[in-house]
Amino acid sequence: MFVHIPKTGGTSFAHAYDARAAKDDILIGDTPKARNRRHRLADLDVPGRLWKHSRIADVGPLIAPEGMCIMVLVRNPWARMVSYYHWLRRQSFDHPAVRLAGALDFSAFLHHPHTVASLRANPYASYVTDPQGQLLVAHFVRLEHYDRDMAPVAAHLGFDLPLPRLNTAKHPVDWRASYTPDDVDLIADLCAADITRSRYQFDDAG
Repeated sequence: MFVHIPKTGGTSFAHAYDARAAKDDILIGDTPKARNRRHRLADLDVPGRLWKHSRIADVGPLIAPEGMCIMVLVRNPWARMVSYYHWLRRQSFDHPAVRLAGALDFSAFLHHPHTVASLRANPYASYVTDPQGQLLVAHFVRLEHYDRDMAPVAAHLGFDLPLPRLNTAKHPVDWRASYTPDDVDLIADLCAADITRSRYQFDDAG
């Protein structure tokens, strides 16, 4: 079971898996096979929204995670926030984060109360936490070390799944230059659990 955390390379993974998806796989998202099977989701009774960024708590009884191989892609939080900010600046839909990114520079965006609250409320682990608040056993596959971290998941699947490069960055390649020392410390605080779990550091090339 793959759970797609935003801005972590999940679109590339979903499209790679789409080519190998079995006929009875439940696909939630916007890949070609997921779109073709969208009618199968219409009558499902679930507690949350069914879309490509659904969390385990959203799908509830649709799946039985006990014994399943669960994975998420994760990304260096400092790199992810630069990617997120520049992605928001290209959007036009009505959302507080889109408006903030359009009006503020990167540092001001990070320190805005809306961004701070969003990051505190949505650690990576929240995507693989069940409706009772229990963190499930899952593979946290680092985008920066995909081949290494993906190995046990590939063994479970029975095939390798190379990651294509889709939705490539439209922002400065050296994302570290976007940060002031205060910004670095802010993300270190807000994303402490994610950073500790995956052993990230600001200077990671990510």
